[in-house]
Amino acid sequence: MKLIWTKESLINLQQIEDYISDNNPDAAFKLTDKLISLTNVLIKFPRKGRIVPELLVENIREIIYKNYRIVYDIKKSSITILTVFESHKLFSKDDFNKI
Repeated sequence: MKLIWTKESLINLQQIEDYISDNNPDAAFKLTDKLISLTNVLIKFPRKGRIVPELLVENIREIIYKNYRIVYDIKKSSITILTVFESHKLFSKDDFNKI
């Protein structure tokens, strides 16, 4: 199983790190490192996350960590990290179509 990050997901991750870095660079690094490490587990356990409730599509799942949602798509031979964002926001079908 191969793990792929979309351009949007990498940009979002960098924006999260940059924002937190303004006040606490060490915490920012630790958070982004943790978010990345959570996705590495998906290679062995792709169905670990829950189905995204806004979409109810079996292969579109998410892992929630603290205030962040990591949304991913399970395919036959790969897992694509679609986006990372704050958990208070909803993931819409329009967001999915942009990816």
